[in-house]
Amino acid sequence: MASLMEELIDTLEKESVIYEKLLELTERKTPIIIKGDIEELQKITDEEQVVVDQISHLEKKRETVTNDIAIVINKDVSELKLTYLIELMSNQPKEKRRLSEVHDRLRTVVLKVKAINEHNQDLITHSLEMVEFDLNMIQAMRQAPETANYGRGGYNSGSMLGTNVSGFDAKQ
Repeated sequence: MASLMEELIDTLEKESVIYEKLLELTERKTPIIIKGDIEELQKITDEEQVVVDQISHLEKKRETVTNDIAIVINKDVSELKLTYLIELMSNQPKEKRRLSEVHDRLRTVVLKVKAINEHNQDLITHSLEMVEFDLNMIQAMRQAPETANYGRGGYNSGSMLGTNVSGFDAKQ
């Protein structure tokens, strides 16, 4: 059991380091989103994907170790939360402290990543709304009022001024 707990703690510590890298990348994205630098945003997103793949690998390892611990202590794996495991370690203060510290560190960094991602998502949503607004304004400027030509029945038979204007110029 001690070696499984050591392996769990080591895995969580590695995961914490990787999450800190993800936090750094997430923080770097905010000013880039504000600037609207799509190329730089793509580079950071690619870097993030590598980090997320590393996290995914460590998560699988953590799940395997947790399953092994559940078998050893004869508990259902769904009941094994880190807080429960910390309580179980009361007779091993050194390991308990390490597990508690890594739990707190992981929790803090994950919450920070989540908050910054939500903020970045809001920024992207606002940017998309601004693009949509700009497109609507451009469309509205291209449309001219209808001419006031009425036919015999009193119906408007006028045409739109400037409707032949296209956004695409094949001569360029």
